[in-house]
Amino acid sequence: MTSLDLARVGVILKEVRRAGWVRVGVPAPVNTAESVADHSWSVALLAALLCPPDVNREKLLLMAILHDLAEVRVGDITPHDGISPEEKHRREDEAMAELLADHAELLGLWREAETRETPEAKLLKELDRLELRLQADRYAALGVIDEATADEFRRPAPVPGPNPQNSKKS
Repeated sequence: MTSLDLARVGVILKEVRRAGWVRVGVPAPVNTAESVADHSWSVALLAALLCPPDVNREKLLLMAILHDLAEVRVGDITPHDGISPEEKHRREDEAMAELLADHAELLGLWREAETRETPEAKLLKELDRLELRLQADRYAALGVIDEATADEFRRPAPVPGPNPQNSKKS
Protein backbone atom coordinates (compact mmCIF):
# COMPACT_ATOMS: atom_id res chain seq x y z
CA MET A 1 0.00 0.00 0.00
CA THR A 2 1.45 3.37 -0.96
CA SER A 3 1.76 6.17 1.58
CA LEU A 4 -1.07 8.06 -0.13
CA ASP A 5 -3.29 4.96 -0.10
CA LEU A 6 -2.56 4.52 3.60
CA ALA A 7 -3.40 8.19 4.19
CA ARG A 8 -6.73 7.64 2.41
CA VAL A 9 -7.45 4.75 4.79
CA GLY A 10 -6.38 6.92 7.72
CA VAL A 11 -8.96 9.55 6.77
CA ILE A 12 -11.66 6.91 7.26
CA LEU A 13 -10.50 6.34 10.86
CA LYS A 14 -11.89 9.77 11.68
CA GLU A 15 -15.37 8.31 11.09
CA VAL A 16 -14.92 5.53 13.64
CA ARG A 17 -16.50 6.71 16.88
CA ARG A 18 -15.16 5.53 20.23
CA ALA A 19 -17.34 2.49 21.04
CA GLY A 20 -17.37 3.06 24.78
CA TRP A 21 -18.88 6.52 24.33
CA VAL A 22 -21.43 5.27 21.82
CA ARG A 23 -22.33 2.39 24.16
CA VAL A 24 -23.18 4.77 27.00
CA GLY A 25 -25.35 6.93 24.78
CA VAL A 26 -23.07 9.69 23.52
CA PRO A 27 -24.51 10.32 20.04
CA ALA A 28 -22.38 9.19 17.13
CA PRO A 29 -22.45 11.87 14.46
CA VAL A 30 -23.44 10.69 11.03
CA ASN A 31 -22.17 12.62 8.03
CA THR A 32 -21.04 15.52 10.20
CA ALA A 33 -18.12 17.78 9.44
CA GLU A 34 -14.78 16.60 10.70
CA SER A 35 -13.43 18.23 13.83
CA VAL A 36 -10.27 20.30 13.88
CA ALA A 37 -8.71 17.48 15.91
CA ASP A 38 -9.69 14.99 13.18
CA HIS A 39 -8.00 17.23 10.63
CA SER A 40 -4.88 17.71 12.74
CA TRP A 41 -4.56 13.96 13.26
CA SER A 42 -4.71 13.39 9.51
CA VAL A 43 -2.09 16.08 8.88
CA ALA A 44 0.16 14.37 11.44
CA LEU A 45 -0.38 11.01 9.71
CA LEU A 46 0.58 12.56 6.38
CA ALA A 47 3.67 14.05 8.05
CA ALA A 48 4.69 10.63 9.35
CA LEU A 49 4.09 8.98 5.98
CA LEU A 50 5.40 11.57 3.54
CA CYS A 51 8.28 13.26 5.37
CA PRO A 52 11.37 13.11 3.14
CA PRO A 53 14.72 12.18 4.68
CA ASP A 54 16.07 15.74 4.50
CA VAL A 55 13.24 17.12 6.69
CA ASN A 56 13.15 16.75 10.48
CA ARG A 57 10.24 14.32 11.00
CA GLU A 58 9.92 14.94 14.76
CA LYS A 59 9.76 18.69 14.26
CA LEU A 60 7.25 18.29 11.42
CA LEU A 61 5.06 16.01 13.54
CA LEU A 62 5.05 18.47 16.44
CA MET A 63 4.16 21.28 14.06
CA ALA A 64 1.33 19.17 12.60
CA ILE A 65 -0.09 18.45 16.04
CA LEU A 66 0.10 22.11 17.06
CA HIS A 67 -0.81 23.84 13.82
CA ASP A 68 -4.51 24.43 14.56
CA LEU A 69 -4.48 24.33 18.37
CA ALA A 70 -5.32 28.05 18.58
CA GLU A 71 -8.72 27.21 17.10
CA VAL A 72 -9.75 25.84 20.48
CA ARG A 73 -9.87 29.50 21.56
CA VAL A 74 -10.53 31.48 18.35
CA GLY A 75 -12.54 28.97 16.31
CA ASP A 76 -11.84 27.74 12.81
CA ILE A 77 -11.57 31.04 10.94
CA THR A 78 -11.87 30.70 7.17
CA PRO A 79 -11.48 33.24 4.36
CA HIS A 80 -15.30 33.30 4.16
CA ASP A 81 -15.60 34.77 7.67
CA GLY A 82 -14.65 38.34 6.72
CA ILE A 83 -11.71 38.45 9.12
CA SER A 84 -8.47 39.79 7.69
CA PRO A 85 -5.41 37.53 7.65
CA GLU A 86 -3.71 40.02 9.97
CA GLU A 87 -6.52 39.84 12.52
CA LYS A 88 -6.69 36.05 12.24
CA HIS A 89 -2.95 35.85 12.92
CA ARG A 90 -3.23 38.26 15.84
CA ARG A 91 -6.01 36.22 17.44
CA GLU A 92 -4.23 32.93 16.89
CA ASP A 93 -0.90 34.22 18.16
CA GLU A 94 -2.56 35.60 21.30
CA ALA A 95 -4.34 32.29 21.89
CA MET A 96 -1.18 30.24 21.40
CA ALA A 97 0.84 32.54 23.65
CA GLU A 98 -1.73 31.87 26.37
CA LEU A 99 -2.08 28.14 25.73
CA LEU A 100 1.66 27.51 25.49
CA ALA A 101 2.83 30.03 28.08
CA ASP A 102 4.61 27.24 29.96
CA HIS A 103 5.90 25.56 26.80
CA ALA A 104 8.18 28.05 25.08
CA GLU A 105 9.73 25.44 22.78
CA LEU A 106 6.32 24.41 21.44
CA LEU A 107 5.25 28.02 21.01
CA GLY A 108 8.45 28.60 19.04
CA LEU A 109 7.67 25.62 16.80
CA TRP A 110 4.13 26.88 16.20
CA ARG A 111 5.45 30.33 15.30
CA GLU A 112 8.06 28.76 13.03
CA ALA A 113 5.29 26.83 11.27
CA GLU A 114 3.41 30.09 10.79
CA THR A 115 6.38 31.65 8.99
CA ARG A 116 6.34 29.01 6.24
CA GLU A 117 10.07 29.61 5.75
CA THR A 118 11.75 26.42 6.99
CA PRO A 119 11.54 23.11 5.13
CA GLU A 120 9.29 21.71 7.87
CA ALA A 121 6.98 24.73 7.81
CA LYS A 122 6.70 24.65 4.01
CA LEU A 123 5.96 20.93 3.99
CA LEU A 124 3.40 21.33 6.77
CA LYS A 125 1.43 23.81 4.66
CA GLU A 126 1.49 21.41 1.70
CA LEU A 127 0.31 18.54 3.91
CA ASP A 128 -2.43 20.73 5.41
CA ARG A 129 -3.76 21.37 1.91
CA LEU A 130 -3.34 17.73 0.86
CA GLU A 131 -5.41 16.64 3.86
CA LEU A 132 -8.16 19.07 2.86
CA ARG A 133 -8.23 17.54 -0.62
CA LEU A 134 -8.28 13.98 0.78
CA GLN A 135 -11.21 14.88 3.05
CA ALA A 136 -13.07 16.46 0.12
CA ASP A 137 -12.52 13.24 -1.82
CA ARG A 138 -13.88 11.21 1.10
CA TYR A 139 -16.98 13.39 1.53
CA ALA A 140 -17.64 13.22 -2.22
CA ALA A 141 -17.26 9.42 -2.18
CA LEU A 142 -19.77 9.22 0.69
CA GLY A 143 -22.18 11.53 -1.14
CA VAL A 144 -22.01 14.10 1.66
CA ILE A 145 -20.95 16.80 -0.81
CA ASP A 146 -21.24 16.94 -4.58
CA GLU A 147 -18.28 16.89 -6.94
CA ALA A 148 -18.48 20.62 -7.68
CA THR A 149 -18.22 21.41 -3.97
CA ALA A 150 -15.40 18.89 -3.57
CA ASP A 151 -13.58 20.56 -6.45
CA GLU A 152 -13.64 23.88 -4.56
CA PHE A 153 -11.54 22.20 -1.86
CA ARG A 154 -9.35 20.20 -4.25
CA ARG A 155 -7.97 23.14 -6.19
CA PRO A 156 -4.72 24.56 -4.89
CA ALA A 157 -5.35 27.62 -2.79
CA PRO A 158 -3.06 30.59 -3.30
CA VAL A 159 -0.50 31.06 -0.58
CA PRO A 160 -1.31 34.44 0.98
CA GLY A 161 1.39 37.05 1.09
CA PRO A 162 3.30 38.13 4.18
CA ASN A 163 1.45 39.42 7.19
CA PRO A 164 2.29 43.06 7.82
CA GLN A 165 2.36 42.39 11.58
CA ASN A 166 4.88 39.60 11.07
CA SER A 167 6.61 39.74 7.75
CA LYS A 168 7.03 35.97 7.92
CA LYS A 169 3.36 35.01 8.44
CA SER A 170 0.73 34.76 5.76
